[in-house]
Amino acid sequence: MTNNLFLGLPNNNYFITIPFCSSKNNHFPTHSKRHQPSSSGIVPFSSPISSSIRCSFSLPDMDTPSSQGLYPLRHCKTIHLVRHAQGIHNVAGELDHSAYLSPDLFDACLTPLGWQQVDNLRKHVHSSGLSKRIELVVVSPLLRTMQTAVGVFGGEGYMDGIDVAPLMVENAGTSSRPAISSLNSPPFVAVELCREHFGIHWCDKRRSIADYRKLFPAIDFSLAKNDDDILWKSDVREANEEVAARGVKFLNWLWTRKEKEIAVVTHSGFLIHTLGAFGNDCHPTVKSEICRPFNNCELRSVVTVDRSMIGSTDTFDHRGNIPCGHDVPSDNGNEEIPNTFSK
Repeated sequence: MTNNLFLGLPNNNYFITIPFCSSKNNHFPTHSKRHQPSSSGIVPFSSPISSSIRCSFSLPDMDTPSSQGLYPLRHCKTIHLVRHAQGIHNVAGELDHSAYLSPDLFDACLTPLGWQQVDNLRKHVHSSGLSKRIELVVVSPLLRTMQTAVGVFGGEGYMDGIDVAPLMVENAGTSSRPAISSLNSPPFVAVELCREHFGIHWCDKRRSIADYRKLFPAIDFSLAKNDDDILWKSDVREANEEVAARGVKFLNWLWTRKEKEIAVVTHSGFLIHTLGAFGNDCHPTVKSEICRPFNNCELRSVVTVDRSMIGSTDTFDHRGNIPCGHDVPSDNGNEEIPNTFSK
């Protein structure tokens, strides 16, 4: 059996350790019935690990050959996973699941309550210091996820005359919200790999990239291969297994990025089925924690570990032997060590 606290991808080159940080705001509405709850969840650490080597450990009663793992920091990334805030489709779907089939929910926007959740999470990421650590925000290119992402991780209110593009224009998606600045915020990139299930449900169909660029000028949409949404089909719903495979591909893509601490704003179905692909080699409690459904606007953090040779070259390590060469005895190596140094 492999180490208890790592979730191996199929090729065993990437692992996710248990998360060490999560939002303390547990008062958000429960998840939509659209995704049925499962017996799963996450074990948070009380604080981030800051050393250049990450060491994981398990409870002493775990009866396994090896319950610890230690990896160089350059082979680790911290991923902050966020489910979008409450959307109009969540409300409609709670009342009648068939509402997801209605074109009226096309590219669903956030509700007023959803914006309150965004404001609450924004306060949390700023008060906790998380906002200063995030180097990149990856977001699913749908209205509700982008509204959530820029509201939580974006700059302050946008003012005319500032020579930078806003992350979100005023009243984007009939939100009645002011524009949001891109000043003093990390870069944002839209990635289709972390979208919700493709097909049938109109809330999961996106607008054209051209339309989104008008609403969210400072988000990078360059990775979108098509202006129109060719991934969404009106008569075919993407299977859960396909979503899980897409999620693994997305995590592999994250390892092509140089950033070490990344926020990902996505969807409940994507998170459930992606994380559900991991943890089979863990203690059942850890497995269930990893797979617990996300509430609207819930944030949980995990550490990914690359056990191959893809690890970043960025490191805090210092070789210590300067100038280069083999360590040699000091010229004074035979001198008696003073008493002050021998204690």
